[in-house]
Amino acid sequence: MAHQEIKQGAEPSALDTGRPPTMGTRGAVAAPHYLASQAGLEMLKKGGHAADAAIAMNATLAVVYNHMAGLGGDMFCQVWDSKPQKVEALNGSGRSGQNATIDLYKGKGMDVIPQRGPLAANTVPGVVDAWAKLHERYGRLNWDELFQPAIQYAEDGFPISQKFSDYTINYASTLQQFPETARVFLPGRFAPEPGQVFRQPDLAKSLKLIAEKGPEVFYKGELAESIIRSLQDAGGLLTREDFAEHSSDWVEPVRTDYKGLIVTELPPNTQGIATLMILNLIEPYNLNEIGDNTADYYHLMTEAIKIAFADRDRWVTDPAFLDIPLDRLTSKDYAQERRSIINMVHAKLEQEVEPGEPRLAADGNTTYMCAVDDNGNACSLIQSVYHEFGSAFMPAGTGILLQNRGSFFKLDPNHPNKLEPKKRTFHTIIPAMALKNNRPFMLFGTMGGEGQPQTQTAMLTRVVDFGYNIQQAIEAPRWLYGRTWGEESKSLKLEGRIPDAVAADLKRRSHDVQMMEDWSQNMGHAQGITIDQEAGVFHAGADPRGDGLALSW
Repeated sequence: MAHQEIKQGAEPSALDTGRPPTMGTRGAVAAPHYLASQAGLEMLKKGGHAADAAIAMNATLAVVYNHMAGLGGDMFCQVWDSKPQKVEALNGSGRSGQNATIDLYKGKGMDVIPQRGPLAANTVPGVVDAWAKLHERYGRLNWDELFQPAIQYAEDGFPISQKFSDYTINYASTLQQFPETARVFLPGRFAPEPGQVFRQPDLAKSLKLIAEKGPEVFYKGELAESIIRSLQDAGGLLTREDFAEHSSDWVEPVRTDYKGLIVTELPPNTQGIATLMILNLIEPYNLNEIGDNTADYYHLMTEAIKIAFADRDRWVTDPAFLDIPLDRLTSKDYAQERRSIINMVHAKLEQEVEPGEPRLAADGNTTYMCAVDDNGNACSLIQSVYHEFGSAFMPAGTGILLQNRGSFFKLDPNHPNKLEPKKRTFHTIIPAMALKNNRPFMLFGTMGGEGQPQTQTAMLTRVVDFGYNIQQAIEAPRWLYGRTWGEESKSLKLEGRIPDAVAADLKRRSHDVQMMEDWSQNMGHAQGITIDQEAGVFHAGADPRGDGLALSW
């Protein structure tokens, strides 16, 4: 398909975008910050694998967007490589510490795990080991080369963006609770202004150690010692043994087919199955007749999301602690059973949608980036410290914000995602890939908590069902049902560009509609690449809701 084919049901206003997709034949990258995208393209031009480019982008984001990503967080990715010609998935999430128990928190008078502070940092950061596993399997460039852009921006500084400055201002009261964090992010007690050069010498030292000595320094060496000492001095739970025993895992992706494509996701402990369940639920509907940006489109998506989330919340946790019926949950037969719940005239209340019985037959904040190289190898990668600025706790002298992903564990002993030692918690972050003819067709993902399966569905349907290019699919108006970044709101949020008549129709169907600004940050920052297999052209897009940039060559 050398030319864009707009299909019936497309929304004409969505075809005009603020920027075109970038196109190239030798490689493409997309990331939520332009400096990260440039770092990724630099690796491709040096002959790097798509995985090399993704690691370099992620390391750079750990500096220029480290309120959302960083050395103290977790990572997941999917890779398609031209040699095995299959998708391989990497789970780079950390496990809870050996001392992290429900009784410990209950003994401190807590009914929930704190969202900030050392007790929120109760899982080992997984990203550094995941980078190493990814590089070991696919890397073409030297390990230390991948960190040079990040080290430069940490050491010499970079002009801080408006969005990063705004986040720092908005979360200043949280950052001020922790002296080391306030020292770094609020120098002189003030947030850096847009355009101000922001330097992080401690983070530069940490990156240099990792570049020179590899992941061992983070899990068993001097960086591990610094992190653990500061945590334990502040009342944290992680130990040297927790860090030393950490490992990432190569896992088999879960998948479904959608209108001639194979869509792959990470299995639990991520919510990747939610996207697949939504696609299975909506596939029989004629979206061309329904039309994009209509009340029927948003209603169908929202009702399918409620069903998928009911099952997700019942089953998603660390599969080492629960036998999860993955095949049944992602099957077409199960989707057919669950589809009967959808009423196109009236919205279901969340409490009306119970989890199904998938018996086996007789059975916060996040950064997404993607890359394709000159051999067609593809990497879809997502990384996060969970909430903005993670736990907000920074071990002294490291420049590393520790994630608060473990605050998502429940202190209810009957909950599937209950806190237990050495357990991976439920993860919202999911990098997606779609294959055509057993080769990559689309890499796509976004930040945004519960919004991630929803935005992935929006992007895929707008490309596949309506014929949008990747930039049009990213810029088209989005919706969000439920919560994001730890919020509990269950309203149906609509971007302001969605017509008033559509919002009114959805209200008549009993949706609790909340109108947002035209380009809402709540909708996340999406990136994506599509591949025209016939022409051999990469089309890359980035979200204007963030500071992202797509580059091709």
